[in-house]
Amino acid sequence: METTEKIVEAYCRYIKNLFTISNIKIKNDEIDLLAVDTSKKTKIIKYHIEVSVSISSGFSKLTANKYDPKKYKERNNQAAQRRTIGFFIEKKFGKKEHLEKLSNLGFKSGEYKKVIVSWGWTDEAKKIADNNNIELWDFRDIISEIGDFFKDDKTYFKDDTLRTLQLYIRAVKHREKKSSS
Repeated sequence: METTEKIVEAYCRYIKNLFTISNIKIKNDEIDLLAVDTSKKTKIIKYHIEVSVSISSGFSKLTANKYDPKKYKERNNQAAQRRTIGFFIEKKFGKKEHLEKLSNLGFKSGEYKKVIVSWGWTDEAKKIADNNNIELWDFRDIISEIGDFFKDDKTYFKDDTLRTLQLYIRAVKHREKKSSS
Protein backbone atom coordinates (compact mmCIF):
# COMPACT_ATOMS: atom_id res chain seq x y z
CA MET A 1 0.00 0.00 0.00
CA GLU A 2 1.39 3.39 -0.96
CA THR A 3 1.89 6.10 1.65
CA THR A 4 -0.72 8.36 0.06
CA GLU A 5 -3.26 5.53 0.22
CA LYS A 6 -2.42 5.00 3.89
CA ILE A 7 -2.95 8.70 4.57
CA VAL A 8 -6.33 8.67 2.79
CA GLU A 9 -7.33 5.55 4.70
CA ALA A 10 -6.32 7.18 8.02
CA TYR A 11 -8.31 10.29 7.01
CA CYS A 12 -11.38 8.18 6.27
CA ARG A 13 -11.08 6.24 9.52
CA TYR A 14 -10.14 8.91 12.04
CA ILE A 15 -11.39 12.18 10.56
CA LYS A 16 -14.52 11.03 8.71
CA ASN A 17 -15.20 8.03 11.04
CA LEU A 18 -15.67 5.53 8.21
CA PHE A 19 -15.06 1.79 8.23
CA THR A 20 -12.43 0.91 5.63
CA ILE A 21 -10.86 -1.98 3.79
CA SER A 22 -7.85 -1.39 1.57
CA ASN A 23 -6.01 -3.06 -1.28
CA ILE A 24 -8.71 -5.39 -2.51
CA LYS A 25 -6.92 -7.68 -4.96
CA ILE A 26 -8.40 -8.45 -8.37
CA LYS A 27 -6.13 -10.58 -10.61
CA ASN A 28 -3.22 -8.25 -11.47
CA ASP A 29 -4.99 -5.14 -10.21
CA GLU A 30 -6.57 -3.77 -7.06
CA ILE A 31 -9.17 -1.45 -5.64
CA ASP A 32 -7.35 1.06 -3.44
CA LEU A 33 -9.93 1.64 -0.74
CA LEU A 34 -13.54 0.94 0.15
CA ALA A 35 -15.17 2.92 2.94
CA VAL A 36 -18.57 2.79 4.61
CA ASP A 37 -20.33 5.46 6.66
CA THR A 38 -22.82 3.88 9.04
CA SER A 39 -23.41 7.00 11.14
CA LYS A 40 -26.59 7.93 9.29
CA LYS A 41 -29.46 5.97 10.77
CA THR A 42 -31.49 6.16 7.57
CA LYS A 43 -28.90 5.34 4.91
CA ILE A 44 -25.48 3.73 4.75
CA ILE A 45 -23.11 5.62 2.45
CA LYS A 46 -20.44 3.62 0.62
CA TYR A 47 -17.33 4.87 -1.16
CA HIS A 48 -15.03 3.33 -3.74
CA ILE A 49 -11.88 5.45 -3.47
CA GLU A 50 -8.93 5.47 -5.85
CA VAL A 51 -5.82 7.40 -4.85
CA SER A 52 -3.46 8.90 -7.42
CA VAL A 53 -1.21 11.59 -6.02
CA SER A 54 1.82 13.00 -7.78
CA ILE A 55 3.66 16.21 -6.96
CA SER A 56 5.70 16.10 -10.15
CA SER A 57 4.89 19.36 -11.94
CA GLY A 58 4.03 17.58 -15.18
CA PHE A 59 1.79 14.99 -13.59
CA SER A 60 0.31 16.53 -10.45
CA LYS A 61 -3.12 17.42 -11.80
CA LEU A 62 -5.73 14.99 -12.99
CA THR A 63 -6.44 15.86 -16.63
CA ALA A 64 -9.11 15.48 -19.27
CA ASN A 65 -6.53 14.27 -21.78
CA LYS A 66 -7.76 11.26 -23.74
CA TYR A 67 -6.96 7.92 -22.14
CA ASP A 68 -5.30 5.60 -24.65
CA PRO A 69 -4.98 1.93 -23.58
CA LYS A 70 -2.22 1.38 -26.17
CA LYS A 71 -0.16 4.26 -24.79
CA TYR A 72 -0.77 2.99 -21.26
CA LYS A 73 1.11 -0.19 -22.19
CA GLU A 74 4.14 1.89 -23.27
CA ARG A 75 6.44 2.42 -20.32
CA ASN A 76 7.24 6.06 -21.13
CA ASN A 77 3.52 6.99 -21.39
CA GLN A 78 2.11 5.16 -18.37
CA ALA A 79 2.41 8.04 -15.88
CA ALA A 80 0.62 10.49 -18.17
CA GLN A 81 -2.13 7.96 -18.91
CA ARG A 82 -2.68 7.27 -15.19
CA ARG A 83 -3.31 11.00 -14.66
CA THR A 84 -6.32 11.10 -17.01
CA ILE A 85 -9.92 10.98 -15.82
CA GLY A 86 -10.54 8.43 -18.60
CA PHE A 87 -8.07 6.02 -17.00
CA PHE A 88 -10.18 5.97 -13.83
CA ILE A 89 -13.47 5.72 -15.66
CA GLU A 90 -12.24 2.80 -17.76
CA LYS A 91 -9.64 0.96 -15.62
CA LYS A 92 -10.78 1.61 -12.05
CA PHE A 93 -14.52 2.29 -12.04
CA GLY A 94 -15.69 0.52 -15.19
CA LYS A 95 -13.67 -2.68 -15.45
CA LYS A 96 -15.85 -5.81 -15.41
CA GLU A 97 -13.69 -7.60 -12.82
CA HIS A 98 -13.80 -4.59 -10.51
CA LEU A 99 -17.57 -4.27 -10.80
CA GLU A 100 -18.04 -7.97 -10.05
CA LYS A 101 -15.78 -7.77 -6.98
CA LEU A 102 -17.57 -4.65 -5.76
CA SER A 103 -20.95 -6.32 -6.24
CA ASN A 104 -19.76 -9.37 -4.28
CA LEU A 105 -18.78 -7.01 -1.44
CA GLY A 106 -22.24 -5.36 -1.41
CA PHE A 107 -21.31 -2.34 -3.55
CA LYS A 108 -24.10 -2.50 -6.12
CA SER A 109 -23.95 -0.25 -9.19
CA GLY A 110 -25.39 3.21 -8.50
CA GLU A 111 -25.46 2.63 -4.73
CA TYR A 112 -21.99 3.93 -3.84
CA LYS A 113 -19.87 7.01 -4.45
CA LYS A 114 -16.86 6.87 -6.72
CA VAL A 115 -13.97 9.05 -5.51
CA ILE A 116 -10.59 9.99 -6.96
CA VAL A 117 -8.04 11.53 -4.62
CA SER A 118 -5.55 13.68 -6.52
CA TRP A 119 -3.19 16.63 -6.14
CA GLY A 120 -5.62 18.92 -7.98
CA TRP A 121 -7.26 18.65 -11.39
CA THR A 122 -8.06 20.66 -14.46
CA ASP A 123 -11.48 22.28 -14.91
CA GLU A 124 -12.15 19.95 -17.85
CA ALA A 125 -11.35 16.87 -15.72
CA LYS A 126 -13.74 18.15 -13.03
CA LYS A 127 -16.54 18.51 -15.60
CA ILE A 128 -15.99 14.96 -16.86
CA ALA A 129 -15.89 13.66 -13.26
CA ASP A 130 -19.16 15.45 -12.46
CA ASN A 131 -20.80 14.05 -15.61
CA ASN A 132 -19.75 10.54 -14.52
CA ASN A 133 -20.85 10.92 -10.87
CA ILE A 134 -17.25 10.85 -9.62
CA GLU A 135 -16.24 12.96 -6.63
CA LEU A 136 -12.79 14.53 -6.61
CA TRP A 137 -11.01 14.95 -3.29
CA ASP A 138 -7.90 17.12 -3.17
CA PHE A 139 -5.10 15.44 -1.23
CA ARG A 140 -3.88 18.85 -0.02
CA ASP A 141 -7.30 19.44 1.61
CA ILE A 142 -7.13 16.03 3.26
CA ILE A 143 -3.72 16.83 4.75
CA SER A 144 -5.04 20.23 5.92
CA GLU A 145 -8.05 18.61 7.60
CA ILE A 146 -5.79 16.13 9.35
CA GLY A 147 -3.63 19.06 10.49
CA ASP A 148 -6.66 20.93 11.81
CA PHE A 149 -7.79 17.80 13.64
CA PHE A 150 -4.46 17.54 15.44
CA LYS A 151 -4.16 21.20 16.46
CA ASP A 152 -5.77 20.58 19.82
CA ASP A 153 -6.12 16.80 19.91
CA LYS A 154 -3.71 14.98 22.22
CA THR A 155 -4.93 11.44 21.54
CA TYR A 156 -2.19 8.84 21.16
CA PHE A 157 -2.66 7.02 17.86
CA LYS A 158 -1.14 3.59 17.30
CA ASP A 159 -1.78 3.86 13.56
CA ASP A 160 1.76 4.49 12.21
CA THR A 161 0.63 6.80 9.43
CA LEU A 162 -1.57 8.96 11.62
CA ARG A 163 1.01 8.99 14.42
CA THR A 164 3.71 10.20 12.00
CA LEU A 165 1.45 12.98 10.71
CA GLN A 166 0.50 13.91 14.26
CA LEU A 167 4.15 14.16 15.34
CA TYR A 168 5.04 16.19 12.26
CA ILE A 169 2.20 18.64 12.83
CA ARG A 170 3.14 18.99 16.51
CA ALA A 171 6.79 19.66 15.50
CA VAL A 172 5.73 22.35 13.01
CA LYS A 173 3.51 23.93 15.67
CA HIS A 174 6.45 23.87 18.10
CA ARG A 175 8.77 25.47 15.52
CA GLU A 176 6.20 28.21 14.79
CA LYS A 177 5.78 28.92 18.50
CA LYS A 178 9.57 28.99 18.98
CA SER A 179 10.18 31.40 16.08
CA SER A 180 7.42 33.81 17.17
CA SER A 181 8.88 34.24 20.68
